Amino acid sequence: MAEEVAQFDRTQLKETLSRYAVENHKDDLLSILYAEDETQHFSVVIDTLTLFETDIAICEVLLYKPVQLLQVFDEALINAQETLLSTHSAHKQMAMKKNIHARLARLPVCPELTRTCLPRNADVGTFLSVTVTVIQSAAIKVLEFEREFMCTKCKQIFTYQANIEHYYNFKALKCQNDSCNSMKLVSLSDKGTVPLKCKDYQEIKVQEQVQHLLLGTIPRSMWVVLENDLVDSCKAGDDVTICGIVMHRWSPLNVDTVCDIDMFMKANHILVTNEKKNAIVISKEMKDEFWSFWKEFQDYPLTGRNHILTSFCPQVYGLYVVKLAVILVLIGGVQRKDDIGTAVRGEIHLLLVGDPGTGKSQFLKYAAKLMPRSVLTTGIGSTSAGLTVAAVKDGCNWMLEAGALVLADGGVCCIDEFNSIQEADKASIHEAMEQQTLSVAKAGMICKLNTRTTIIAATNPKGHYDPEQSICVNIALASPLLSRFDLIMVLLDNKNEEWDQVVSSYILNGSKATGKLTEASKHLWNIEKIQTYLSLVKDINPELSDNASRVLQAYYRAQRSADDRNAARTTMRLLQSIIRLSQAHARLMLRDVVTVQDAIVAVVLMESTMEGAALLGGVNALHAAFPDNPEEEHKIQAQMVLKLLQIEELMDHLTEVEAGSYLTKSNTTFQPFASETSFNLSHTSVIENEAGTS
Repeated sequence: MAEEVAQFDRTQLKETLSRYAVENHKDDLLSILYAEDETQHFSVVIDTLTLFETDIAICEVLLYKPVQLLQVFDEALINAQETLLSTHSAHKQMAMKKNIHARLARLPVCPELTRTCLPRNADVGTFLSVTVTVIQSAAIKVLEFEREFMCTKCKQIFTYQANIEHYYNFKALKCQNDSCNSMKLVSLSDKGTVPLKCKDYQEIKVQEQVQHLLLGTIPRSMWVVLENDLVDSCKAGDDVTICGIVMHRWSPLNVDTVCDIDMFMKANHILVTNEKKNAIVISKEMKDEFWSFWKEFQDYPLTGRNHILTSFCPQVYGLYVVKLAVILVLIGGVQRKDDIGTAVRGEIHLLLVGDPGTGKSQFLKYAAKLMPRSVLTTGIGSTSAGLTVAAVKDGCNWMLEAGALVLADGGVCCIDEFNSIQEADKASIHEAMEQQTLSVAKAGMICKLNTRTTIIAATNPKGHYDPEQSICVNIALASPLLSRFDLIMVLLDNKNEEWDQVVSSYILNGSKATGKLTEASKHLWNIEKIQTYLSLVKDINPELSDNASRVLQAYYRAQRSADDRNAARTTMRLLQSIIRLSQAHARLMLRDVVTVQDAIVAVVLMESTMEGAALLGGVNALHAAFPDNPEEEHKIQAQMVLKLLQIEELMDHLTEVEAGSYLTKSNTTFQPFASETSFNLSHTSVIENEAGTS
């Protein structure tokens, strides 16, 4: 088959590809013909699925001879331009473009063409699509890919192409004149002549995505060569899908030395997939299953919501408050922009502070496993370069290597042992947490990278936690950094005989005694189902209702006017935090309007993190168990909150269904509930005294 493709089918293949380009990419070719700059490089993105439907024999050519196919395709695009130019009425305003390239995308999902891991030696010479993460981006260079040589014997001049397998070195073996065959050739560029043909050139280093690897597998890396219009199409930290040819390259051979052979990929097409938040495909059956779930709990929606929380991180008993906080953090709020275009982040940041053995690391590992894009790191030995971006020297040039926060763009970054980071390095993440960007000025390189990531950090207190002291003193974190965390959960391992007995029984017996749930709710969701549900609800953009805004505004004013307020926490960021929390809970309950119940949950959850400045009294989140009657206890919580905020008249709105409060979207098949009972949230145990919690 390979011999037939290389010899027999070349002319026929060019005609087929040219005809396909005219029929399916006429508009793209016309826009290229109308372009003014004839020296610019242009691309036509080809959908390979449609191409293979036109002629399946092209698939065999791509498998056996990808280099020849791409060369023929580029020539076919030139022929297609000629066809359009000769028949179009406005041909005088058009110009032929010789620098046009076919970019093959959307390869069929099969082992021969699509991979989630980097190729190996057996894949050399094949055309593959790999999904990876960019970790380094080298500087853009100008590459001379064609050079003239002169024979010293017959004085004839010949043109040679740079060999990509020899790191673009020129190897002129002998004179092309049959009557001469001299081996002595000299490059004309060595005599001061101007290089004939040059093109843009860049190399990027990519790494396998951790979520696609087995546990304990070290991700491999590979260099990818970008040429012409592909240059500067991605940056460090981007998730990309690269289609290209796997090749070998080696340095010039020397006597008595081992040949160092590297494997690389010459890219043909690059697609940045950062903006694709929902990498999980949600089937209609799964959506119907979620609909049936909420329909079953429509009279007791808080019990249904607590069932989801029970399925969350099941290896940890209880910790109801922490589980609610972590799942709301992973869902996140809605990013908004003001009139001048300044963006206010929707990501929620969480700091877990607690004694050793309180389950902090378990939540970090579960969150990193749950999210499609995540980075789990530790603060021990981490520097500002490791967390943000590092400048790495490559020969005479410098390049940027992405750190943990950049690699987690669009996902979650879990940082364990946060207190082990050096003080000077902690200041480097201020901008990344609030502005969601990272300004870099290193080694003469000035740029700005995206860090739109949720940060979940865990730290131990500095010595014994003293409730009389502020949290800044207990964990040795400065106020500017502390105020950027929306939630700060303090887990104190205090003596509680009843709690110790229940937890020890849970561990020894392996039971899942997390409260009295109905028979239908005893079947816990697996992690794949939770991933699918979170992916679904993150597409909802809930809006604040007037009554919910009243609750949030009243709580913010009450905290600001309190005598014992914490100055580091009660800033304008406090109001933004409770807005994000209320939006996240509305998403969790599958609503597109933030109701009074969502606002009360955000207030009560925030109260559990305020320690000595809590208006409703403090609570140890470590000893928070799941409630037996969520609906009834939520009413008690709501009465306390609304009475304290002096807006008790909003109690009448707790069970009201606000207009449009239930999601109805054509792409989800969900319908509004027939019941008039709203999806309330029960947040028990948050403001209960520690002695009364079990």
